[in-house]
Amino acid sequence: MTTKLDKLLYTAHTHTTGGRDGSGRSSDGALDVKLSPPGSGKPGTNPEQLLGVGWSACFIGAMGLAAKSLGLKMPQDAAVEANVSLGMTDAGAYGLAATLSITLPGLTAGQKQQLVDTAHDTCPYSKALKGNIEITLLIA
Repeated sequence: MTTKLDKLLYTAHTHTTGGRDGSGRSSDGALDVKLSPPGSGKPGTNPEQLLGVGWSACFIGAMGLAAKSLGLKMPQDAAVEANVSLGMTDAGAYGLAATLSITLPGLTAGQKQQLVDTAHDTCPYSKALKGNIEITLLIA
């Protein structure tokens, strides 16, 4: 099922050249990165790292919204560590897998689980990736 946007909130405009050995930048200049293949030792970041940072930031935001709706106080020092793996599938195609390790100090185990479950159901990155890649959620 394709999700249609009823109300546009923001559109990121980027320009990338050279693929994994190139560079990318946003139209507003806030992002300007050199790209390099994972494990190459070359200077630069890679798409997997960018996905991990973007998804983590979005997930923390989704947990904040979930906390408000559930009447919980979102911990100031909440954190998400993302491990995004690039590999090969059994069909010989490239694929991704990800583990999000979530830290929510000061909450009970039940509250943490509620926030994580709700965020995973509402975070746009999670919704786009769920069912398309292997995702593991670990709650500290």
